[in-house]
Amino acid sequence: MAQELEIEFKNILTEVEYNNLLKAFSITEEKMAIQENFYFDTPTFSLKEIGSALRIREKKGSYTLTLKQPVERGLLETHQLLTDQEAKCMLSGGDIVEGEISSTIRRLSIDPLQITYFGSLKTKRAEFDYKDGLLVLDASYYLNYVDYEVEYEVTDEKSGQANFLGLLQEYQIPVRNTDNKIRRFYNRKKQILLGENTDEN
Repeated sequence: MAQELEIEFKNILTEVEYNNLLKAFSITEEKMAIQENFYFDTPTFSLKEIGSALRIREKKGSYTLTLKQPVERGLLETHQLLTDQEAKCMLSGGDIVEGEISSTIRRLSIDPLQITYFGSLKTKRAEFDYKDGLLVLDASYYLNYVDYEVEYEVTDEKSGQANFLGLLQEYQIPVRNTDNKIRRFYNRKKQILLGENTDEN
């Protein structure tokens, strides 16, 4: 089990803006990696309602269970490595693997037995050093939809924000209110469950 504090800035992009940034930083297909996130919550979105989220990430054949919780600055991420068998059990409707994450969920007054698998989001990702942080360009595919975003992961919030806003200004990208991937996925899922128009995110 490991924990880390995540401070990041993000902005949704149009497809044109995304492709312009790939070109500006000389990112080719060979420099991009594929990762897949599998999302979980209760049927009433109990984790989402308190700003938390639970996922399994598959990357290069390994699986990590991550619980994200809001803190004063950024998000606190708790990670727990899973075996292939544990991950596949959860994805096929099994219970959450026992450990620090299931214990934390109980402390949030949520029954881990109510947690269910909602679906997956596949991301084509390019990441590289930019000034004092890590710049990430993502194309994400989920629930018959695709979106594009730029993320900037930093350790210092003030300088990171200045660098990120400077990047957006340099490439004439408007600042857009941007939810994280899990929230965008859940919003899309709720639209589908409610039978709403899903042409837009």
